[in-house]
Amino acid sequence: MTYHSFSPESARLHAARPALPGSVTLIHPQQDAGTVLRVVGAMSFALAPRPPAAAIAALQWADVVHAHGDSRLAQAALLLAAGSRKPAVLTLYGPELSRYRKTRWWTSTFARAYHAATHVTFTSHGLLEHAVERGLARRDVTVVYPPVASAFGNLEERGRTAARTAMNIRARHLLVCVRALDATGGHRILLEALNEVVRTHPDTRLVLIGTGPELPGLKTAARAWGVEGHVTFAGRVDHDRVAQYDVAADAFVLPSTVDGVPLAGIEALASGCPVIISDTDGGRELHDLFGFDVSLVPRENPQALAGAIVHALEEKRRVRAATSELIDTEHRSEAACAEYRDIYIQVLARGATEGTGA
Repeated sequence: MTYHSFSPESARLHAARPALPGSVTLIHPQQDAGTVLRVVGAMSFALAPRPPAAAIAALQWADVVHAHGDSRLAQAALLLAAGSRKPAVLTLYGPELSRYRKTRWWTSTFARAYHAATHVTFTSHGLLEHAVERGLARRDVTVVYPPVASAFGNLEERGRTAARTAMNIRARHLLVCVRALDATGGHRILLEALNEVVRTHPDTRLVLIGTGPELPGLKTAARAWGVEGHVTFAGRVDHDRVAQYDVAADAFVLPSTVDGVPLAGIEALASGCPVIISDTDGGRELHDLFGFDVSLVPRENPQALAGAIVHALEEKRRVRAATSELIDTEHRSEAACAEYRDIYIQVLARGATEGTGA
């Protein structure tokens, strides 16, 4: 099995923890240039990215191609797989659908690749519903929740103390948020809510984990709301470090305005940390899955968010045993691997047939 990725982070993580059963080939985005030959006919491909030689060579001998997201590399791999009569699986995570605009599907490279896939998996039922609403209804779809890494697991109370000591966390109350710092993250609402929280709980620290274009503006907003001294912008953090933060935290807060079921939220629950999340489709689905351990608040409502945070800080509880058991049985890599194994068997039995996803 071979893996091809744009991300240098993928290679770094693979080198640090070589769990993938095969080689990893890194591809610089500039290499993903050029075009696929135009196919003549009513279903012709418009100009699409040409993947590098390494990916093309791997596709020649592959039994199944599995593409993730809507990158140019993923789209090209799906279109090439269809042209080569290779079964292909596509996994979507959410941002792809927020970027897609409903149109005649053959005019969009993403939509053509989406329909060219033999099977599509979504990471939540809400994302599947959004795909249908955006004109992307198709056969052969499955919801497979992203698996929680083994780094995230419940620790006893002394484990929380050790985590706080290891990260030099001295604040009495700790909040953690893990999400890209973009316009849909809701971080400005969180900073406004924090201004209310520190009035009654001044010894509170918020750790924002993630990077993105909103970082400069969020630092300015933290100063404007008078909470600059209560916020740590941690940047990009590896799994083991995030797991430590989740163990140490009193609440995991995700105030985003658009989201599928957030893996970071399930990781926090796996670490014993209750979740406060806005009532997006993904937030509601997470609440449906884990109930009492997930608190829903209205989107873009800093007062409601502040109230939920204060309640969590005063309650200081960990998640129920039932939540931990559900994650261990249905949201670990073993469960996801079994689901994907069944999908691979199905697509291999069928082969790549014309118009599979239409």
